[in-house]
Amino acid sequence: MKHILEFEKPIFELKEKITELKKMAVESELDLEEDISKLETRLGKLETDIYEHLNPWDRVQIARHPERPTALDYIEHLFTDFIELHGDRLFRDDPAIITGIAKYKDQPVTVIGQQRGKNTKENIYRNFASAHPEGYRKALRQMKLAEKFNRPIISLIDTKGAHPGKGAEERGQGEAIAHNLKVMAQLSVPSISIVIGEGGSGGALGIGLTDHIYMLENSIYSVISPEGAASILWKDASKAKDAAKSLKLNAEELKQLKIIDDIIPEPRGGAHRDFTMQVAYMDVHIRKSLNYLRSIPAETLIENRWNKYKKIGEFHD
Repeated sequence: MKHILEFEKPIFELKEKITELKKMAVESELDLEEDISKLETRLGKLETDIYEHLNPWDRVQIARHPERPTALDYIEHLFTDFIELHGDRLFRDDPAIITGIAKYKDQPVTVIGQQRGKNTKENIYRNFASAHPEGYRKALRQMKLAEKFNRPIISLIDTKGAHPGKGAEERGQGEAIAHNLKVMAQLSVPSISIVIGEGGSGGALGIGLTDHIYMLENSIYSVISPEGAASILWKDASKAKDAAKSLKLNAEELKQLKIIDDIIPEPRGGAHRDFTMQVAYMDVHIRKSLNYLRSIPAETLIENRWNKYKKIGEFHD
């Protein structure tokens, strides 16, 4: 792997030792099979101990991993005949959000995804997946078209948050997101959202008020980033690790709070470790979800959606 996270270093150091030992065995024709076997057993236990006991900050790091698959990666492998549609018909095209029509199992769907880059140049072009209001209006345009042509909507969420710049605010960032929420709540077609990396604040909600919400096992979903919370609470962004513990931003915690519907598993170490397996995991959930949602009448779908969100954060005596 090109990029190794801090908590993963013991694993990769041990892997290097095993590789060196295997190379030595070949070059010197020594029988080192027993030693190699012991190290491989030790490696398996180490991986289990580390990856099955990840703390919230570890998962934040995996969610932000530079090699983590992006929305376009999933679109290419989960859907066929994808046609990207550009622009909001008001201001410009926002490359931070990808929209288009495609087929899923030969059925027409509308796909919306927040797209980050894989290198510095791409990230600058995509604005690090932080959309401007025109990005949310582009998504809104596709949602309305999806409803008109009775196509289910699938959203792939991956953003630190909506762009907070002066220009975005002048063009109505808050109103654009609020309008999307209003329309999504009333859509008569099935909708699914999957947090594939980071789901940050209103930036994520702007395409995520859906019938079913899923999170990849190592993704995060929060009203604010750990760094942002630390800056507000302690005036010190370096305390992000502490903030991550309090935010309850991991998939398991959010499922317990009934904010998300289910967790999509990831290969050990993260989605970037085995992309083919990750696509297969997502495929199972999307297929099951669409089959269920398509069986529900439109009026009931809207009513269920309303009740779903009304119950979030509910107080009990």
